[in-house]
Amino acid sequence: MPRTQRVLAEGEPRGKIADTLLLRFDDRRRQQGFVFGGKGTCVELDFPEPPRLRTDDLLVLDDGRLAEVVADSEPLVELRAKDFAAMARLVLTLGNRHVPVQILANRIRLQKLPEIEALVAEHGLAGIEVTAPFEPDDDPHGHGHDHGHHDHGHHHHDHEHIHLGHDHHHDEHGDGHHAHDHDHDDRAHGRHRHK
Repeated sequence: MPRTQRVLAEGEPRGKIADTLLLRFDDRRRQQGFVFGGKGTCVELDFPEPPRLRTDDLLVLDDGRLAEVVADSEPLVELRAKDFAAMARLVLTLGNRHVPVQILANRIRLQKLPEIEALVAEHGLAGIEVTAPFEPDDDPHGHGHDHGHHDHGHHHHDHEHIHLGHDHHHDEHGDGHHAHDHDHDDRAHGRHRHK
């Protein structure tokens, strides 16, 4: 089975795309393991450090072919900004705990995990469950999230990985061809709309 240890760098010659890997967020952060493409190709992940794979990344396989990465849909919790103060406190808490967050124009999305849902409830907020690709941006401060191999050269302006540094301030109260579709809320920009 083919193995991959790196992402195709910007400007490198592009070879044949052998398969498309439809991966959830956690799988796009896996340093080692096995994933299957849409055509049945089993790819061994063997990165020197945990990667930060995004939609449209191309993985270089050891046989010279490429595997395309696409963010798969998964259960998420979506919160809309009705109570700005509570939402701001939640975002600060998530940032201090380095929890990945996808920020959209008027709402945020989080992984649907018991510990995250508990944090949301502690802040007096309630989210709704949605199913969508989860694509938070990488740490804007660059703490090892650049694959060690390349810069994408494209940006997802609507998303951020909430990471507010390491000060941990708290307030005084303590509180090929393939078909896929991306729910990015940026369709007007024409990004990631493959058919």
